[in-house]
Amino acid sequence: MIRLHNTKTRRKEAFVPLDPANVRMYLCGPTVYDRAHLGNARPVVVFDVLYRLLRHVYGADHVTYVRNFTDVDDKINATALARQQAGAPGSLEELIRERTEETIGWYHADMDALGALRPSVEPRATDYIAQMIAMIEGLIAGGHAYAKDGHVLFRVRSYKAYGALSGRSVDDMIAGARVEVAPFKEDPMDFVLWKPSDDELPGWDSPWGRGRPGWHIECSAMSYELLGASFDIHAGGIDLQFPHHENEIAQSCCAHPEGGFAQVWLHNEMLQVEGKKMSKSLGNFFTVRDLLDQGIPGEVIRFVFLQTHYGKPMDWTAEKAQVARNHLRRWWELLGPVEYHSVSKNVPSEVLNPVSNDLDTPGALAALFQLEKAGRFEEFASGAKFLGLLNSNEKRAEILSSKSLSDALNSKIEGIVRIWIEHRRNKNWEVADSLKTAMREIGIELVALKDNRSDWKHVDPDELDDSRQSSLEASLDELLRRFR
Repeated sequence: MIRLHNTKTRRKEAFVPLDPANVRMYLCGPTVYDRAHLGNARPVVVFDVLYRLLRHVYGADHVTYVRNFTDVDDKINATALARQQAGAPGSLEELIRERTEETIGWYHADMDALGALRPSVEPRATDYIAQMIAMIEGLIAGGHAYAKDGHVLFRVRSYKAYGALSGRSVDDMIAGARVEVAPFKEDPMDFVLWKPSDDELPGWDSPWGRGRPGWHIECSAMSYELLGASFDIHAGGIDLQFPHHENEIAQSCCAHPEGGFAQVWLHNEMLQVEGKKMSKSLGNFFTVRDLLDQGIPGEVIRFVFLQTHYGKPMDWTAEKAQVARNHLRRWWELLGPVEYHSVSKNVPSEVLNPVSNDLDTPGALAALFQLEKAGRFEEFASGAKFLGLLNSNEKRAEILSSKSLSDALNSKIEGIVRIWIEHRRNKNWEVADSLKTAMREIGIELVALKDNRSDWKHVDPDELDDSRQSSLEASLDELLRRFR
């Protein structure tokens, strides 16, 4: 049984699909104006695990996963206009298309590096303009929207359940939010479905003049066309809960009252970097490509993401990345790629059960450690593949690249870790503390983890030249003699 925490009902529920032969999921995708940052990548990895789970339970041919590209947006327009002003050839529309094609290519490459499966369908907003116009016309006819001064706005108070997803009333939202006050609005909370475009902006002909869609209507139109008036799961980051998801629900339920829109709503919590909100002003803003270019493999990034439950804030730290790389290096050296094993399609229950329990990926990783410890390597390989780990020789090369310490050094450090674990297990605290201190003096920090596990971190291996590595190896040999 799959159980998921439904934001709509605020409780964990058994997942019962509307049609087991066609399980349908929608994830709000990126606005393709630049590289995906680390926060953009978290929902991709989180809900990739859910996609894998649904495919495993219902069959790969019975799951439809839609993740859109927003390719009409003011930021995209501004980037294309700046290129045109800098002398780039082509019309503004051509430059916009060129920019979005480029950015989608970057996005695919970066998400592929994280081991995320491609969705079943990846619609572009600009391919569904006609469907958006049709939905807006229906909302106007039903009294849920109105046109004024080239704009079309959704009449929020026409949908009585508005605010149910985020748990707020309309009046509370008006009192506590900064909302756009415009002369064409009947109510401050009314939001834009269509807006006019001037000659310097991309636009499409519509009953209300040349213009372009508002953000929220895009997902409603695409999900309806591809998944229907009712579908199983809608997912995204908690930052989209309001206003984007709240607005999606309102306009979709009013446009198609015969359906229930999404039955289950899933939201992942926010990402921090070293305990602080990711921000360019703080100098801790990273794109996925930044980390990949720094030599941090995509599989390491994925592993770090999986260590925190999606419903909790996640803190990206250099220490977590180092520890993740240590584990993956050990597993690659122990197993090699999972395709080298007779991997069963039957995922071990120790891994499947926590994932089925509201995507408990930390519990699934803990199960992998136990399978490793028990020497159940074929089951370990099956569980690792299910979580999207250890899948190709290319990723193996990244983990075992020159940016890691030498094999000899890693082997000696792992030997020290095992000795430290044994002393701690036997409560030889004085000896264990002495070993920890000695390791710290040579630049290696022993780290106690949960579930009676231990690991280590070290200075950036790029800073260790040959003489420094030789010195470190000699120090490790001496500690092995002293504490063995």
